[in-house]
Amino acid sequence: MDEKVVRELEVLRGMLNNWKDSFMSWAEPDGDNEHVLLELREEIQTNLYPYVRRLYETNHLTSSEATEFMVYCLGQVEVLRVQLSGVETGNS
Repeated sequence: MDEKVVRELEVLRGMLNNWKDSFMSWAEPDGDNEHVLLELREEIQTNLYPYVRRLYETNHLTSSEATEFMVYCLGQVEVLRVQLSGVETGNS
């Protein structure tokens, strides 16, 4: 993978982590926070997936590299789920 593409993916990871941190502020300790997870998933699907798909289509990423990156991104939704459950139980 080209060095520029590696840096681009790092920028995307940083964006995703910023979104995830921001969505933590939406957490309600006594409520259902599923809407927060849906919002993060939508951000990924709307903003990251098309970008990664285009990197793949232009041969900047292999299929396995694109898949690995998207698995990482969607895995962050599960990380957020765990973080939110800590807020809901008061263990944040």
